[in-house]
Amino acid sequence: MFHGSMVAMVTPMHEDGSLHEEDLRKLVDFHVEQGTDAIIAVGTTGESATLNEKEHCQVIRWTVEQAAGRIPVIAGTGANSTTEAIDLTRCAMQAGADACLLVTPYYNKPTQEGLYLHFKAVAEAVAIPQILYNVPGRTACDMLPETVEKLAKISNIVGIKEATGDLDRATEILQRCGDSLDLYSGDDATAMDCILRGAKGDISVTANIAPRAMHDMCEAALAGDAERAAEINAPLLDLHRDLFVEANPIPVKWAIAQMGMVTDGIRLPMTVLSEGYHETVRNAMVRAGILSNQ
Repeated sequence: MFHGSMVAMVTPMHEDGSLHEEDLRKLVDFHVEQGTDAIIAVGTTGESATLNEKEHCQVIRWTVEQAAGRIPVIAGTGANSTTEAIDLTRCAMQAGADACLLVTPYYNKPTQEGLYLHFKAVAEAVAIPQILYNVPGRTACDMLPETVEKLAKISNIVGIKEATGDLDRATEILQRCGDSLDLYSGDDATAMDCILRGAKGDISVTANIAPRAMHDMCEAALAGDAERAAEINAPLLDLHRDLFVEANPIPVKWAIAQMGMVTDGIRLPMTVLSEGYHETVRNAMVRAGILSNQ
């Protein structure tokens, strides 16, 4: 249903942390122009944890309006409350999103049966296509491949963003689920290899600042051209690493601000990138050809 480079887009904010509609619309146009294959609105990179429900739905509406059918919009609607996840997913469907991305419930550590029933409940309550999202490094909750296999039997659960970076895990999910579920990498550092193993694309942080290169890399990998994909990916390797020198999305929001695309706004408890990391991230941007070496 979806493929290629799908940007986990940041949510632009003013310096006081309020939403910046103008910059958000500008970013949507930027990604359309640069060939990004889909936009994830208000995913975890979009600071979903610190937006209230009204703001969350507003960002989805703005993104859908600005995309205007030019590019698919996948709305982040996960929550650690099942009822909240249902409400956000329903809001996204009403706003016209093409699908939803639902992170595993964080902090409360549900069992595998709890995860199955959580995602089943959301899927049954709202008919929109849904993509699961497993990122145990941030949620303290790991959805195992056997649970994914069970969920793949639900018709409107169409994919999973697997962000462990474990290629063997990705291969197991592909073997268990076959054509019933699309796999997407959620780890830029291993995304190329994951696609070459059978994933349909990458839900990417790096694509925020290198959208054309990420599109081209994913396109080459999807075509099975490992040599070309590696050639495109090589200058991005430092970005894949250094955009996580502090908790995401701190470094990537700073990087986009350096490009003149957004202001420095970020919402507490997240803070602007520490000065000691400015040179690290800037150098990675230079090596990727995003900034000049001046």
